[in-house]
Amino acid sequence: MRLILQNIRKLVQVDPKGRLWVAGKSMAEIQTINNAFLIVQDERIENFGPMEELHADEFEADDLLMEIDCSGKMVFPSYCDSHTHLVFAATREQEFVDRIKGLSYEEIARNGGGILNSARLLQEMSEDELYDQAMERLDEIMRTGTGAVEIKSGYGLTTESELKMLRVIRRLKQNSPLMIKSTFLAHAFPLEFRSRRKDYIDMLINELLPKIALQELADYIDVFCDRGFFTVEETERILLAGIKGGLKGKVHANELANSGGVQVGVKCNALSADHLEFVGDEEIAALMGSETMPTVLPGAAFFLNLKLAPVRQMIDAGLPVAMASDYNPGTSPSGNMHFIQSLGCLKYDMTPEETIHATTINSAYAMGISESYGSIAKGKVANLFITKEISNYAVIPYSFGSNLVESVILNGELIE
Repeated sequence: MRLILQNIRKLVQVDPKGRLWVAGKSMAEIQTINNAFLIVQDERIENFGPMEELHADEFEADDLLMEIDCSGKMVFPSYCDSHTHLVFAATREQEFVDRIKGLSYEEIARNGGGILNSARLLQEMSEDELYDQAMERLDEIMRTGTGAVEIKSGYGLTTESELKMLRVIRRLKQNSPLMIKSTFLAHAFPLEFRSRRKDYIDMLINELLPKIALQELADYIDVFCDRGFFTVEETERILLAGIKGGLKGKVHANELANSGGVQVGVKCNALSADHLEFVGDEEIAALMGSETMPTVLPGAAFFLNLKLAPVRQMIDAGLPVAMASDYNPGTSPSGNMHFIQSLGCLKYDMTPEETIHATTINSAYAMGISESYGSIAKGKVANLFITKEISNYAVIPYSFGSNLVESVILNGELIE
């Protein structure tokens, strides 16, 4: 299949150098081409440039050809959402109401809500039901421009339920057009293990991780290293066990306190450290020069009224920053990456250009796929979205309640 997109008002996030991430001051610079074309051959970007360089012989190939007129419209690489929990059993709107009435997230968790509530509901639901619900959520985020997504387990808390979640994610990989990465997440301690933490960690390492490896159910291992969850020592032990089993490390870090999660993530060469509401000079120094992508989750901070991660300080220090949705039923019930861009501008003092890098190439790096996704470059997978007619790319974060995506192309195919 050959697609030729013509008369593109602005082709956005062009990167002929094929960078794997963008950091510091460079995040404020976006390369675009006005009045552009883009050619897709099979699933890859073959060529692009200004319209005056589009030659007639490009239309003479023997392949099935589709032409798309993009007059007045812009073309972007699809969003890469590097942190979601979108396989879950049910929404948790009652906890939302409880917070309105004054209960904190930690108080709700102590009363059996939060992660434990999601785990109980998930344990009761069949794989088929979980799969059907998750496919609907994937279709939802695809229609708003997301073309790649990382999905974490962590709502199972038992061996069988964690494996069930990971099997569902594998089915989604097999049947969805989105690029999907799977992560096993050590999320919390079940109630029965609250006084036997070592026993639970032993179970994860000696029972669950070998089964995940044997069945090839995960790409990454992640640990929630924060106050009330896993300690630095526990996190390191779990991460190293997963890494030994062939999984790349990631870490939930510093959402609720200066937990040491960033430092242990860097020590274990984690691909990303996510949340980062509590980050200071020590954490920034640890991240500088590392290969760990600082990843901010604005939806969760917004929904829970948390302290905001110091994104401006991180970028000004020369770090890259990624942003992801944290789509989950309890603390960020939305996978809309347009809104994540809006929050980046409105709450974190990021420019529109910085939010584009943070939701495309840098978030692609945070899920280990930036060699093939996250920017417009020859040879990259053609995961793209075409906007409605808009005047400037800043209209997307400006129009925080609107879906400005008109068409979606995944793996070189126009999605109907």
